[in-house]
Amino acid sequence: MTETPATPPLRADAFAALRFPEYRNLIVGNFLFTIAMTVQEIAIAYELYLITHDPFVLGLLGLAEALPFMAVALFGGHVADRRDKRSIMLFALSFILVGSMFLTWLLQPHIRSGLSQNMLLACCYGVVAALGLARGFLTPAVSSLKGFLVPREHYANATAWSSTLWQAGAILGPVTGGFLYAGVGLSASLIGVCTLLLLQAVMYARIKPRPPQLSAAEQQESVWESLAVGIRFVFQSKIILYSISLDLFSVLFGGVVAVLPVFAEDVLKIGAQGLGVLRAAPAVGAMVTVLLCTRYPPMFKAWRNLLIAVAGFGVSILVFGFSRSLWLSAAALCASGAFDSISVVIRGTILQMMPPDHLRGRVLAVNSIFISSSNELGAFQAGTSAAIFGATRSVLIGGTITLAIVAGVWRRSKDLLALRLS
Repeated sequence: MTETPATPPLRADAFAALRFPEYRNLIVGNFLFTIAMTVQEIAIAYELYLITHDPFVLGLLGLAEALPFMAVALFGGHVADRRDKRSIMLFALSFILVGSMFLTWLLQPHIRSGLSQNMLLACCYGVVAALGLARGFLTPAVSSLKGFLVPREHYANATAWSSTLWQAGAILGPVTGGFLYAGVGLSASLIGVCTLLLLQAVMYARIKPRPPQLSAAEQQESVWESLAVGIRFVFQSKIILYSISLDLFSVLFGGVVAVLPVFAEDVLKIGAQGLGVLRAAPAVGAMVTVLLCTRYPPMFKAWRNLLIAVAGFGVSILVFGFSRSLWLSAAALCASGAFDSISVVIRGTILQMMPPDHLRGRVLAVNSIFISSSNELGAFQAGTSAAIFGATRSVLIGGTITLAIVAGVWRRSKDLLALRLS
């Protein structure tokens, strides 16, 4: 499974994974989903803020989706390992489509005018929570299916392309959502979301069913035994545990997105336009880097490269914290996105290659819980730390903690430094 060649390969077939039609269908479907959910999030959040003028409503909206997702994602991984993944994806996507259609109906002026503000908010939170539950089944199924659609030798390339389209969706989604809301209004924006979800379903339907091949012992496992096996595998596999832990703690302590408005207004004094530049910078860096990773995969001495990437992320955050220039701050954030994307490619390849086929869904579900926790808790940590220590000092503390974590993991994982995944 691992080997260390005398010299690393300089380049690979940049389009290797895209030569498999089913994989193309999967990642195009995921791309459409990223745009659809971002447009929906922006449209609903903006509309509810216009109605209430209460920023706490927006925080609750994100929490309403995150908590149900984290609650069921591990069980969703169990189901993905026990059922046909394509069927799970289509069922969960159908549920999300129905929920999105309900939101479109609920937010029609003649419908919401008959509801009190509290009732309208409760209904929106309820639907968003239901969408979070559905995503708790959709995400593990999608993530674990990737390893069945391309050969092992193309996993790194597949991860790079998957990350590329995700980043493209993360860039286009907010722009599309803003222009749609401003140009055609809320209802048309949400109808556009439903249309994208239908197109996504068409992409998924073009993938062949792949029923799982389970042993007799696995078929007799209870749900709790099955979940315990997946969790145990993660904690017994040093490379998997350390890789997802690095992501968790680097984003938890080093993430700065939540406090960018503070830097734009009070530290850099660059206003809303400058804030837009800062918000776009990490995605730009990530997009360019993952495209380079399709041709120059960072899997030669993968663990060494992962540690360097996370350390580079920490240094970028420190530079951002010290900067008082818009363009140096943007460059630092661009670099943070670039380093983070390298770690995403390496970690994604590890998570596809290391777990056996019958455990991949549960292992990737654990990873998705770690990621969701780091994003949500990281935003909370960043805001709380900025309130206590000040925005600049909190960012510098976070960057320093990230580097300390990398140093600690490096000391405990020296045996992995020569690892190459192929």
